Amino acid sequence: MSEKTARFVYADNAATTPVSPEVLEAMLPFLKEKYGNPSSLYSVAREAASAVEDARAKIAGLLGAKPNEIYFTASGSEADNWAIKGAARANMAKGRHIVTSKIEHHAVLHTCEALEKEGFEVTYLPVDSEGIVDPDEFRKALRPDTVLAAIMYANNEIGTIQPIKELAAIAHERKIPFFTDAVQAVGHIPVNVAELGVDMLALSGHKINAPKGIGALYIKAGTRIKNLIDGGGQERGRRAGTENVPYIVGLARALEIAFARIPELERVRALRDRLIDGILSTIPYSRLNGSREKRLPGNVNVAFEFIEGESLVLLLDSVGICASTGSACSTASLEPSHVLLAIGLPHEKAHGSLRLSLSHENTDEDVDYILEKLPPLVERLRAMSPLYEEFMRGEKIFKV
Repeated sequence: MSEKTARFVYADNAATTPVSPEVLEAMLPFLKEKYGNPSSLYSVAREAASAVEDARAKIAGLLGAKPNEIYFTASGSEADNWAIKGAARANMAKGRHIVTSKIEHHAVLHTCEALEKEGFEVTYLPVDSEGIVDPDEFRKALRPDTVLAAIMYANNEIGTIQPIKELAAIAHERKIPFFTDAVQAVGHIPVNVAELGVDMLALSGHKINAPKGIGALYIKAGTRIKNLIDGGGQERGRRAGTENVPYIVGLARALEIAFARIPELERVRALRDRLIDGILSTIPYSRLNGSREKRLPGNVNVAFEFIEGESLVLLLDSVGICASTGSACSTASLEPSHVLLAIGLPHEKAHGSLRLSLSHENTDEDVDYILEKLPPLVERLRAMSPLYEEFMRGEKIFKV
């Protein structure tokens, strides 16, 4: 890296986060001397089994659940698949209708599409210009044969926070189980399953400074759900596979730290707002995507006219800034973001969007650096755009 790009700013925390030293320290004994298989009977195995149950109890306490309602998975995507496929297949006697939204993570949307091939019918609810599901539209979509409602807690691209408590209550009026993908929400805003009234909730470790490869699914006691992975008797016979003890321990420690840090996120929110205001005030023909108020503390998603977001991400990388155009799970796709299209952006604007996601590790100096480097890079890309040249000559009119 050259002297001019010696500064490094990581602003893609919605994609993943580094494993924190405290989490790694908690994990290390179970990668080394306490390596036993929790299903075995000797002492080193019993130590591992005890660590798993301690982690389960800690996570349950933080989420407002009971320990026997927490199940460990290999990822948030697995938890999404299990919740949706498991609940849908367990309730087929009632019907084959599912309600979700158009802005869900692909782990939800593609799971629903897979169920459609099995004969299920899925209603994909629209959202408003800020990405919020209308509770009245949600209520209207529910039918006597609806077997599951699945609405994400907070969007991974635009950071919009949904009225989950209200939506879950509406679903329960019809005795319909309610699932929320809370991968982006847990650890960033207060989350309590008892207060929310949800029947299932998915979370992932690598969004909160735990390793990649560990997640969890909360399943409220009494919820009808079939297994996704069959095999051994692990996870009380509900999810087969030898428990990933060090990662489970790491997830519990990461959640403890993240929940304790939630009051500190006001500082992150202030950084976010300063970054949003700075971008919108210094870069013409830009707009904020998503809700200004009902937004994750660290999320900034901005659309720029006349440029391609992928090109901007590469230029930002050249000056030491890590960002993305949206979901980390779809960056290889040339298609515009389904989330941005759902909130009403035309294709050309959706292609020109940038997501910056901040964490507690970001500083005022990071925001200053982004605001220093971003405007000239946008201008550089626009200088190469024939559309921008035509616009500046007044030959074409664009709506910003």
